[in-house]
Amino acid sequence: MLKMTALAGGGIALGASGLGTALELFGHKTSEQSAKTTATIPFFGKHQAGVTTAHQSYGYLAAFDIDPSVHDVAKIMALFISWTRLASTLTQGKREANSSNTQLPPNDTNEARDLGAASLTITFGLGHSFFIKNGKDRFGLSDKMPRQLTPMPKIAHESLDPAISNGDLCVQVCADIQQVAFHALRNLIKEALGTANIRWMESGFLNAPKGKTARNLFGFKDGTANVTRAADQDKIIWTGADEPKWMRDGTYLGYRKIKMNIETWDRDSYSDQEQVFGRKKDSGAAFGQSHEHEPVIMSKQPANSHVRLAHGTGKQIYRRAYSYTNGIQTTTGNLDAGLLFISFQNKPQDSFIPLLRVLGRSDALNEYTDHIATGLFAVPSGIRKNEYFAQHLFE
Repeated sequence: MLKMTALAGGGIALGASGLGTALELFGHKTSEQSAKTTATIPFFGKHQAGVTTAHQSYGYLAAFDIDPSVHDVAKIMALFISWTRLASTLTQGKREANSSNTQLPPNDTNEARDLGAASLTITFGLGHSFFIKNGKDRFGLSDKMPRQLTPMPKIAHESLDPAISNGDLCVQVCADIQQVAFHALRNLIKEALGTANIRWMESGFLNAPKGKTARNLFGFKDGTANVTRAADQDKIIWTGADEPKWMRDGTYLGYRKIKMNIETWDRDSYSDQEQVFGRKKDSGAAFGQSHEHEPVIMSKQPANSHVRLAHGTGKQIYRRAYSYTNGIQTTTGNLDAGLLFISFQNKPQDSFIPLLRVLGRSDALNEYTDHIATGLFAVPSGIRKNEYFAQHLFE
């Protein structure tokens, strides 16, 4: 062992931290790595996973459009059955079995075979255009459309790209290992061939020490105001009896792709950055407070700070955002980076959309951000064993 460590690392220290490195060189996993790969999140349940699930390190959000050739609901049902089977398999850390006929393409793409489940979650949703497109009831399901599902309205200070907004279907895939998340989405795309076409796909990351709130690319904590008590989550996130039966115990996914003007932000003073947010950058405490989770004192807040405006609406949502980086913008040479803002709420018309309208008009952050994509999707209730995604919509 000593010979091998000397050859591999020029003399790796075998102290408390060095031993783990040496074991990795020999192909042994540390307990932390092993726990990350083997962790599983139940796919079946009352609610879909990936909503209140502990925030994984990596996430993909993708939208699909039903292929124009598809007019038969039976073909859509077949896709949802297939997606459900695949998602339940992958979230257990298992793989689709390949055919014994080696002349056929493999069922599983194989790039995540040795990486386990890594806390993989797959969350499915339906857009407004799934039900009604160009004023037409596409599949005879408009009478079952969720009550709060509408096209996203125009919001001030947004410059939306239609090609990366909205969609008939959405899939959120999250995991603690990026390759596991990508593998799952790749195989869902492959499974949809002929029925649904990928419209857009975004990938993100967000990391934090255990028990800490993660930070966005502006360096501020993101998600401080999220509720953690189940009773509070029931009030804010999960839908109730005012929705169609198939949608009860579901939620709505609100999406915004927010490009951050990193270079402008980085030239701003530390104190001005805190004035823009209304929180201390290091601690996350609101102005006039010492700790992150102490209540906001409105009289201490700058007039147009992000916290003052958001808190002043009284609207509550459950944030589950990811940061993104896409290299540089070829026209400017600036970083192409920002936030994939994702939130869940049971009444987006009363919370998510009014909140966006207030922030769009007056938020001090608007000087440093551009909203370039949007979407609203109905996330049906959890999937029970021996059922499939959105099954009760078709019954």
